[in-house]
Amino acid sequence: MKKIIILSGAGMSAESGIPTFRGSNGLWEGHDVREVASPRGWQKDPAMVLDFYNQRRHNMEGAQPNAGHLALTELEQKYHVEIVTQNIDNLHERAGATRVLHLHGEIMKSRSSIFPELVYTLAPGQEINIGDTCEMGAQLRPHIVWFEEDVPLFGDAKDIVRTADIVIIVGTSMVVYPANTLVTYARPGTPVYFVDPNKPDGVNGPDFHFIQEPASTGLRKLVDRLLMEA
Repeated sequence: MKKIIILSGAGMSAESGIPTFRGSNGLWEGHDVREVASPRGWQKDPAMVLDFYNQRRHNMEGAQPNAGHLALTELEQKYHVEIVTQNIDNLHERAGATRVLHLHGEIMKSRSSIFPELVYTLAPGQEINIGDTCEMGAQLRPHIVWFEEDVPLFGDAKDIVRTADIVIIVGTSMVVYPANTLVTYARPGTPVYFVDPNKPDGVNGPDFHFIQEPASTGLRKLVDRLLMEA
């Protein structure tokens, strides 16, 4: 069974109503992203950071997988599919995807601010507040990779991409490091399909195929074609 690796970004979830921050002058729903997505912001005002992610979590819970998420899940009928996503929501899983690696963390999980190996799944509607601690007594924080932090699953993501027979890139501007380098780990000659209304600068090559449409429509066309070819 051929292996398809999906690299998905914020544009994938935007069609489900989840806001992105790029292209808005560094503001995320009125917040400076460095204030709510960095260790410095956390140290400066942890209550504000927790409130920000509690609101994002409530908004995410009200969102639904879109046609693009559902189309990708259909590929599992005839391919071994693995998704490496920059998104912190769980829309891929809710659409039925069974193998998802969250490169930048998961908003539906918390972790210890001192012992990063202590990670907890949040119940629907559950918040993280000041005074909520892990079993070691340390304050809990969102299980998110912030700016200026290492990306601990990047090595796993590279290994996944190296096994691809086909790569699909969807909903990403290809400017967020190090996620934007993942496609370079695909084996030479691996077909790469890029689905996004905007073709990114500097992304090209004989193995690249561009579908300049939103995820919901572009993936539907691509998935139908791949299922026929399987």
